[in-house]
Amino acid sequence: MTFDELLLEWRNNQGANTVPTGWSQGRATFGGLVAAMLYEKMATEVAEVARESSLRSLTLSFVGPVSAGALGVNAQVLRAGRSVTQAQGQLLQSESVMLAALGSFGNGRDSSVKAVPPAAPEFAEPEKCIALPYIEGVVPEFTQKYDYRIARGQMPFSGTSERQLGGWVRFKDGSENTVGISHLLALIDAWPPATLPMLKAPAPASSLTWTVEFMEPLPKRSASDWWQYLAEVEQAEDGYAVIQARLWDSGGRLVALSRQMVTIFG
Repeated sequence: MTFDELLLEWRNNQGANTVPTGWSQGRATFGGLVAAMLYEKMATEVAEVARESSLRSLTLSFVGPVSAGALGVNAQVLRAGRSVTQAQGQLLQSESVMLAALGSFGNGRDSSVKAVPPAAPEFAEPEKCIALPYIEGVVPEFTQKYDYRIARGQMPFSGTSERQLGGWVRFKDGSENTVGISHLLALIDAWPPATLPMLKAPAPASSLTWTVEFMEPLPKRSASDWWQYLAEVEQAEDGYAVIQARLWDSGGRLVALSRQMVTIFG
């Protein structure tokens, strides 16, 4: 099942309470997938009171590992103001909260404040970059859904001292649908944490918290187009690390800003 088919099921409420197989990330389901699933529910609730609002910021707390199978998805609008609507959501499994989120949705408005966003990195063309291989038992199962090209940094578990990791990424399923927030969540989180190349041997790592801001209007591109991603480890100690990242479209336009705290077991 492609990502777009999953989106259609969630939106039609046919598969909203089921996490599919084939998207595992160690003992849990890929975080970008469950984040997208929860966002879809939150966006539906917001559309009831503020149809023209778009997601500006989403903060997620990964409380526990989500496994494939049945779960509960709920969301509610906390406040609908003139320009900004705030919402919260939860994914539950076995009667426990596994993922919690707060989202800020906002309408565009006139402002004299403008700041030029960071320029896209100067990467070599995807065909000239190293592909991230799939190695069963070492690389998460869900990565088979993506095509990666490393343009900055080293391979995971290479023991490098470099703090940056990035390159090109796209869905492999050939979707021609215009990219949306759910696609972007799944594209941004698809990359391994930038701490993994700093390890000398395979070891688990997982997201603890994640905040993403989106730049409107979103580009009129498909998820199967190439997207540029660059992450940097800002700080790491005591088994935790803070990683900031950015995502640009293939034309060099900034699309999203990301900041994660990850746990490291090695």
